[in-house]
Amino acid sequence: MTLDELFCEQAWQRRDPASDGQFFVGVRTTGIYCRPICPVRQPYRRNVTFLPSAAAAEAAGFRPCLRCRPESAPFSPAWKGSLATVERAVRLIVDDGALDGGGKVEDLALRLGIGPRHLLRLFRKHLDATPAQVARTARVQRAKRLISDTGLPMTEIALKAGFGSLRRFNAVFLEVYRMAPTAIRRAPARIAGREAPKPARLPASAAAS
Repeated sequence: MTLDELFCEQAWQRRDPASDGQFFVGVRTTGIYCRPICPVRQPYRRNVTFLPSAAAAEAAGFRPCLRCRPESAPFSPAWKGSLATVERAVRLIVDDGALDGGGKVEDLALRLGIGPRHLLRLFRKHLDATPAQVARTARVQRAKRLISDTGLPMTEIALKAGFGSLRRFNAVFLEVYRMAPTAIRRAPARIAGREAPKPARLPASAAAS
């Protein structure tokens, strides 16, 4: 998806609440991605890139900000209303767990009445991510909300979030956050508000101042 750079830049600089969920902000110097309304001090513009979805940010190797919590952003991407098929597909993935528990992209495409290759092309075009990457991000976001907002044990969180096993849950969290789930729960609010050292970038095949 091609974002309007000027719109994103102006909305980010103003921390415009209306833009929350329409795009995400990747900070190259820290490897973190944020919501445009993030309250931390803004980095230099030259160190920032704008991304159309959380899945695209994670595929590019950025990890979620623990301060503004991208998992809490509203579902309001810039293309909403322009492509009902993609919006419906994302709803099925995020709300219904269509790709959890062994769910296949082929089955999702069948529910939408289109072919799997066409569905993949639409996701690449509008979200710059695959259905599988969107599903993984959705699982991580569900789990992060449960870690932050409940006292449930990690095994139960892993299952509720859609992970097939605790081992997979731990592995994905380490890959995305560079922290174990238990470390995120233990981290006090003041620590969560700080940016961690720059991490190693993930392979592209996966994607202050």
